[in-house]
Amino acid sequence: MSSLPNPLDHRTADHPIEEIFLKRWSPRAMSGEAVSESDLMTLFEAARWAPSTYNEQEWRFLYATRDSEHWATFFGLLMDANQAWCKHAGVLIVGLSCKSFARNGKPNPVHSLDCGMAVQNLLLQGAAMNLVCHPMAGFDRGKTRVALSVPEDVEVEVMIAVGKPGDPSSLPEGYQDMDQKPTGRKPLSETIAFGPYSF
Repeated sequence: MSSLPNPLDHRTADHPIEEIFLKRWSPRAMSGEAVSESDLMTLFEAARWAPSTYNEQEWRFLYATRDSEHWATFFGLLMDANQAWCKHAGVLIVGLSCKSFARNGKPNPVHSLDCGMAVQNLLLQGAAMNLVCHPMAGFDRGKTRVALSVPEDVEVEVMIAVGKPGDPSSLPEGYQDMDQKPTGRKPLSETIAFGPYSF
């Protein structure tokens, strides 16, 4: 039985940063074990403390544990390619964002950004707890809106699979190699510029 690699053995920062940023990655191999209620609430607590415009805190999270009556509904929202490996997750989370400000009803232009920052908090906390936390775009948003009764003024943003680390060799063919080496990143020279846009 093999185990997931340690990202710190494969990633090196070009400038000094905290190790948690290198440790966070998105493997797919999960054991199928349950994630405790305590651990799950710790993930959501980390998300709770994300920044947001005017402290709006406009993110919302819906979730299903693998042993619950909601599991089949959440699992059925995933594209086939993600179902192939998410079947061993302990929890599936749907991330949402409220499109308008609660304080005045006006459109909030950064609702998706704020939800993304809350999701990043959750992912970093998961990395600190040695949990697999894999965000996904591969799911049916329209079906999600209907199946989970999401109002029209709330955006369906992301799904996240959460679980205990598993054996990469248990993944379907075509996915095993993806979990053998954590991904790298582009050099800063490709993503930052001093002054006006010059890429």
